[in-house]
Amino acid sequence: MSSTPVHRAHENRPPSPRVIVIGAGIVGCSLADELTARGWTDVTVLEQGPLPAPGGSTSHAPGLVFRTSPSRTLAEFAKYTVEKFGALEVDGVPCFHRVGGLELATTPERLAELHRRAGYAAAWGIRGEVVDAARCKELWPLIDEATVLGGFHTPDDGLARALPASRAQADRATARGARFLDRHTVTGIEQEHGRVTAVVTDQGTFPADHVVSAAGFWGPVIGRMAGVDVPLQPLAHQYAKTPRLPELADATAEASMPILRFQDRDLYFREHTDRIGVGSYAHRPLPVDPFAVLPYDEARAQHRDMPSSYPFTAEDWAPSWDDCRRLLPALRDVDTADVEEGFNGVFSFTPDGMPVLGESRRLRGFWLAEAVWVTHSAGVARAVAEWMVDGRPSLDLHECDLTRFEEAQCSPAYVRERGAQQFVEVYDVLHPLQPMEQPRPLRVSPFYPRQQELGAYFLEGGGWERPHWYEANAPLVDALGPLPERDAWSARHWSPIAAAEARATRERVALYDMTPLRRLEVTGPGALGFLNRMTTNNLRKKPGAVTYTLLLDETGGIRSDLTVARLAPDRFQVGANSPADLDRLLRHAPADVQVRDITSGTCCVGVWGPLARDLVQPLTRDDFSHEGFGYFRAKQTYVGHVPVTALRLSYVGELGWELYTTADLGLRLWDTLWEAGQEHGVVAAGRSAFNSLRLEKGYRSWGTDMTDEHHPFEAGVGFAVRMDKDGFVGQEALRTLRTHPGRSGEPRRLTPLLLDDPAAVVLGKEPVYAPAPGSARPKDAPAGYVTSAGYGYTLGRCVAYAWLPVLATGTGVHIEYFGQRIPATVADEPLFDPKMTRIRR
Repeated sequence: MSSTPVHRAHENRPPSPRVIVIGAGIVGCSLADELTARGWTDVTVLEQGPLPAPGGSTSHAPGLVFRTSPSRTLAEFAKYTVEKFGALEVDGVPCFHRVGGLELATTPERLAELHRRAGYAAAWGIRGEVVDAARCKELWPLIDEATVLGGFHTPDDGLARALPASRAQADRATARGARFLDRHTVTGIEQEHGRVTAVVTDQGTFPADHVVSAAGFWGPVIGRMAGVDVPLQPLAHQYAKTPRLPELADATAEASMPILRFQDRDLYFREHTDRIGVGSYAHRPLPVDPFAVLPYDEARAQHRDMPSSYPFTAEDWAPSWDDCRRLLPALRDVDTADVEEGFNGVFSFTPDGMPVLGESRRLRGFWLAEAVWVTHSAGVARAVAEWMVDGRPSLDLHECDLTRFEEAQCSPAYVRERGAQQFVEVYDVLHPLQPMEQPRPLRVSPFYPRQQELGAYFLEGGGWERPHWYEANAPLVDALGPLPERDAWSARHWSPIAAAEARATRERVALYDMTPLRRLEVTGPGALGFLNRMTTNNLRKKPGAVTYTLLLDETGGIRSDLTVARLAPDRFQVGANSPADLDRLLRHAPADVQVRDITSGTCCVGVWGPLARDLVQPLTRDDFSHEGFGYFRAKQTYVGHVPVTALRLSYVGELGWELYTTADLGLRLWDTLWEAGQEHGVVAAGRSAFNSLRLEKGYRSWGTDMTDEHHPFEAGVGFAVRMDKDGFVGQEALRTLRTHPGRSGEPRRLTPLLLDDPAAVVLGKEPVYAPAPGSARPKDAPAGYVTSAGYGYTLGRCVAYAWLPVLATGTGVHIEYFGQRIPATVADEPLFDPKMTRIRR
């Protein structure tokens, strides 16, 4: 059993800042432990309920810890939680029971999903294997083997004892100087000049330099006091225990069988010595208003165990009980009325199912550690403590960053609707491209009416409707010849029309809606110096220049990649990735620089293909020749009647421009280009073709291919770094990282792979197995994992990018896809048009 890492207080650190943590559940206690271990010992944890069981979600949590997730970040959180809790004891009893985990499949679709989950586990370094029904019966003798097709067994998962783990961490934090105060209800957050100064309670006011809301489903209540939106929806979830079962009469331990998931019926199970605990997600969503949750004593006065425990609704339970009895014959003689200790327990959901972490820009020093389940609690606490003490977490948190939501995704109606849907989908088999169903459409570009007319197949991202292909192009498929047949999974949200659109882009010209890509405007006398300091490339160029550059953190990690167009001496248009980019620039902008998001008021059409110039040139008086409008240049001009900002860029590897205008003129711009393009065979093309084309060129996608866990040289974007320019953020770190093997401790590279079989396809996040001569890696352990993948229609092969040790071109590797190992080969990049002749024509 691994021990918990010991963190030594940093030497020469200034006196510990005053930290107030609101909430003494599992997250608040974990955070106090992690902060004090790092030398921040002036920590006060305020709790409105009584300790050690204050009545929030921690107090009723069943404690099941399944670490495998499609999200590597969540998996890492859970791995650390198991590691840490496994080394904690209270009164001689471990805080974690490593009984293992077992997920059952009763349908072929679920069995395939378990093979995919086994791939995630392997990619993220979690032991697990898909087993047959007989082995499932060995692991869980109470199941009806005849109903089961197989299972996924993870031997190192198990049960976290949430309250004892909270107590153990609170005791350690207290020994280092922290204090825990129960029966303190927070009534206000004081602030001055945009910074938090104190927490007001019914027992007095506590001065603070930092305040962390770890209040669980009360998070929105605390957020409102601070003036910070907390996009979190509490929902009630049913849990009950069976009567004592004769089959478990000889049990002495709290649990000995693996924690069990029956996802086909939205159920999970765990032992309580001689009884079985059952949790259900099968019932209707039961939203709870966090502002209406009763205080602890009032809840007790209504004969409830705690504020987070609502009355059990038997009518919601009945269908699930029938499913339980079908799976577990021992329950078939137990009536629903015999179920004991049933309750509807409240816990937190966000619109995307991820935690909400980080410091508010609007109220400096106010942090969120919300929507965190016991499974991820210690990992989240470590990450937030690193963030607070060291300035950055060691793990990529962009999926959890509180800035990730668009403004349109923060409305109470959106949070409530999407939070409820996240509850419904907890155990669903979800495709990586599967869009949300409601509320849609939410955000549309000005071209939306024309896209509908062309039969666009829309997926969704950031609230935007995004065409993936157009049914109007279906007749073009016949000219392609036969395409490799796809398996059922990779065929979801895919069409051979994408291949036709990719071919049209390579051979003629296509229009791409690029409106959802974020655009920022940076202006002011200090704009040039500010952007040059914040990014890696040289921006000191004349107006009209466009530069690809990187936004790094102080350790050299890639926080984003940007495209910066200098439109005037003191005005820049910045192509960015997420709301976090705007947040970071606003945090650092000096008084003489203004940064604003112009995405919603503007739109963009990408015009790309060998005939792009033939289409655009007749529509403008300006010279669009290669000599008159070179690559990575910008012009403000007119296309027909429409004023546009034209950037000569290409994310698909073909000649062309990004044409920007205001939203009110967007439809006119589309119609102008569409009409002029008819003689050139123009098509509208979607994101599916776009992704294929960009992979053939090796263009990176931030957040997928690279994050702040990676530095530019290993990610293959070192060309965007000018080490000889005057200081930029991360420059000093890069001087070391340029020759350092990388944060993983082993030299690694973002590596292009071509699948050997023209018919094979992978989609991303699969484990990759590679030769490991001289490596300390276990013989059959994956060497890395796939980031982006897609079929390269020009190449006739699937392209995959993967983080791997440095491998020579031509090295054979294997990618595991649904349990099958598919051969692939390390390739040179770019895979298509390496001399860039097509773009620079």
